[in-house]
Parts: sequence; structure tokens; C-alpha cells
Amino acid sequence: MALPRIGSKAPAFTLQDQNGDKHSLKDYSGSTVVLYFYPKAMTPGCTVQACGIRDSEKTLKKIGVEVLGVSIDAYPRLTKFAERDNLNFTLLSDEDHKVADKYGVWGLKKFMGREFIGLKRTTFILDKEGKVRCIMEKVNTKTHHDDVMKWIKENLS
Repeated sequence: MALPRIGSKAPAFTLQDQNGDKHSLKDYSGSTVVLYFYPKAMTPGCTVQACGIRDSEKTLKKIGVEVLGVSIDAYPRLTKFAERDNLNFTLLSDEDHKVADKYGVWGLKKFMGREFIGLKRTTFILDKEGKVRCIMEKVNTKTHHDDVMKWIKENLS
């Protein structure tokens, strides 16, 4: 499936978080949402990315941003990830990759010289009306949090 178009309504979903609770995208209506897809909890790149967001939480909250991290990990692994790294935002489990399919981020990818089907590291920034305003396909895990905050401040403030 293709990526949603900029300006289109973000595809709806309901997923389980790291605590086993259900979250629907509609629950975040009225907030700017950073919806980021990452390949696998507790791997080096995903940990760096998540810790950057964790450390930026106060600034993100101050500018009215909710962060939702989505992977295909089962929610118990997300619980361990959140506890191990003291993550202070919502992690969602998309085990059957149906949401990833809706967002066009499940498919062929390359890593270390090999090709395989998997979750492509991609970030969507949604406005308060739930419309896709930005798609970041080339994500630098080390600067992701800064890149997101810069885009929001320049475009949604």
C-alpha cells in the first residue's frame, strides 16, 4: 500500500499499548501527533531513537505533541522496552502489521546488504484535525527528536 498523501486524513486504528490498554487514533483528536514506526524494540537504532524522544518529552508536551511509537513487537516486549529505558510515551503493538500496511510502511527494505519484508522506519506528523502534515522517510535515529521538534515549530506553531 502507498503512503498516505500530505493533507489527507490519517488512517484510523486501534492498537494495544505496552500496558495492554487500547489506544485509538481518534483518542488524540485535538493534539498534534508524532506517529513513528520503528522496526524492533530494544535494538540499538530503535533504542537511540526512543531515548531521544524520552529526553525531549517536556519540550514536546509544552508544544502540545503526543508521541505514539508503533512496531510489530508483541506488547510484553514493549513493556520490557519501556521499563528498561524508562520510556515516557506510548508504544503500540501492530503484530499483524495491519496499521503499517495502512500507512504504507510495511514492505521490501534493505539492511546490511540484504533485502527482506519488514517495517520501514518512518515518521508521520499529524495535525490537530488528524491530517497528515509531514512524512519523514529518511529518519536519522540520533537526531529524530530534534528533526521532529524543528519541523513542528516551523510548520505548526
